[in-house]
Amino acid sequence: MIAFLARRFVWFLLTVWVVFTVSFFLMRAVPGGPFDGERKLEPDVKQAIERRYRVNEPLLEQYAYHLGMAAGVLTEEGTFRLGLPDLGPSYRIRDYSVNQIIAQGLPVSASLGILALAFGLLVGITAGIIAALRRQTWLDSSVMLLATTGMAVPNFWMAGVCIILFVFMIPLFPAAGWGSVSNLVLPAFCLGAPYAAYIARLTRTGMLEVLHQDYIRTAHAKGLSGSRVVIRHALKAALLPVISFLGPAAAGILTGSLVIEKVFHLSGIGSYFVEAALQRDYPLAMGVVLIYTVVLYIMNVVVDISYAIMDPRIQLQ
Repeated sequence: MIAFLARRFVWFLLTVWVVFTVSFFLMRAVPGGPFDGERKLEPDVKQAIERRYRVNEPLLEQYAYHLGMAAGVLTEEGTFRLGLPDLGPSYRIRDYSVNQIIAQGLPVSASLGILALAFGLLVGITAGIIAALRRQTWLDSSVMLLATTGMAVPNFWMAGVCIILFVFMIPLFPAAGWGSVSNLVLPAFCLGAPYAAYIARLTRTGMLEVLHQDYIRTAHAKGLSGSRVVIRHALKAALLPVISFLGPAAAGILTGSLVIEKVFHLSGIGSYFVEAALQRDYPLAMGVVLIYTVVLYIMNVVVDISYAIMDPRIQLQ
């Protein structure tokens, strides 16, 4: 386990560096700059701003400077230090650093993502088990029809329908904002529903395969109840495909939250990323990209470890 984590940590550092490098040069390859807007600045003012944010320096010097700050070995003034990563000030949100903006938005996005993933797991696993146990019945067909529909419907369309139904026609939830759990119910549902559909199909397929295994027949022959056989013996093996799907599901929830946060006006890092991309706020966009990279990498490591725990035959390499 220690050797596995050590190798993954080395690959983590390499992955973050590659993502940082590719993102840095791609952002600056786009024509224009962060201070080229509709309102033209005076040449002296523009030069002062570019000097303040080091935009006027050669590209490789900018890269070395921002990489040093992100690695925690350079201060904003360019002097050596050892500390936490610092992505510098935002170009567009005045008087705020990127670290401060991410610290404000990350709890919102994390709460939304955790609720969406929990909803997807709870509903998906339950629906998949019911469909497998009632195979080739109307209940099975209904669950699979809903699952297929949930996979096909885009989350922004589902968000619009939910707002019309549960905000205007039946006023149960607020339309937007952040401050209570009720503000997250509709966004979490819209974000997690497609993944609940995927998980339901995976759980059903896994359960149908496991229920025909010899050890399940042995458990029934010993007189164990059906619920005990399913929960204690069949479910653990049937959830292996679901566990392997959690990595892509986390990636999809992170990217899907960009749209959902804008629709429901949630001030998460997804909304900040959209604004940073539109306004060419390079440090803020880089900070959000790195946060997404770290979260996805950690989720994939957790999935690998969980897979090995659920199936002892799998060795961590």
